[in-house]
Amino acid sequence: MSAATTVSPTSPPLHEHDLSHLRIRPALHPWRWAAGAVVAVLVAMFAHMLVFNPAWDWPTVAEYLFAESILSALWLTVQLTFYGTVVGFGLGVVLALMRLSSSPLLVAVSWTYTWAFRSIPLIVQLLFWYNLAILYDEISFGIPFGPAFASVDTMDLVSPLAAAVIGLGLHQAAYSAEIVRSGVLSVDQGQREAAAALGLPWGRQVRRIILPQAMRTIMPTAGNEVIGLFKGTSVVYVMALGELFYRVQVIYNRTGDVIPMLMVATVWYIVLTTVLSAGQFYVERYYAKGALRTLPPTPLQRLRAAAAGAGARLGGRTRTAGAGAVRR
Repeated sequence: MSAATTVSPTSPPLHEHDLSHLRIRPALHPWRWAAGAVVAVLVAMFAHMLVFNPAWDWPTVAEYLFAESILSALWLTVQLTFYGTVVGFGLGVVLALMRLSSSPLLVAVSWTYTWAFRSIPLIVQLLFWYNLAILYDEISFGIPFGPAFASVDTMDLVSPLAAAVIGLGLHQAAYSAEIVRSGVLSVDQGQREAAAALGLPWGRQVRRIILPQAMRTIMPTAGNEVIGLFKGTSVVYVMALGELFYRVQVIYNRTGDVIPMLMVATVWYIVLTTVLSAGQFYVERYYAKGALRTLPPTPLQRLRAAAAGAGARLGGRTRTAGAGAVRR
């Protein structure tokens, strides 16, 4: 049996019911408000600690923040990040393509490289390259297993800066190879088969079909790796290179201002990380074309939308107040 709703012939249709007397009450979220209040109190406590605790010594932080020695060390840190990224991702692309090839030898070499350089800590690799002269007095160039045409002293060829770039780049390449390989594997195989069926050359397949789609998977992880590499350059202090963290250490060992100098390094790391994160956002947004119908708004677009919304609300209130004054 099925139950049917009985409607009286004299009752008005449902759409004619007057609902104006009903009050619309917004949903209450007491736990959300309670959590927001707790977080607001904690944020206020943290801000109070930063501002009013004299141990932070903000005048000293302001004194050294734009000091010439700090800025030169910061520039060296940026250089190490740039060179390490170029070497790491350049070699990582080659290793990823080797891993995806049909040659067992290339696959084995790529896998072994990734396994070895991910197993050895970065600081150990840097010390190996820094002390390369202990293993080899000179580096020769010539025919493999044959006569050498020229030789260079290792100490002259591999400077501390070169050793740092080599160590950072080779270490980063092991991780970059897996990032690039995962991006390429994320592209549907039918895309590549369709491109091959159309007779497109392999290079054009990579540039126009595989790479744009793979970058959507590559960029988030690659951005994290670049930011990690930027902060990881602090490890080269073991080679006595004057990058940001090493220079900060030298200054606070001389002056005793440990906390203020660490805050100087922290501020610059936060600033440069923010710049890298902003660049990552715009690159991801560029490669999101074709995958999203509407691209995520940029910070400037969000600011304009918020300003327009605030202006519209303010204009609406002004018009309402004017209409009320006219009626009175």
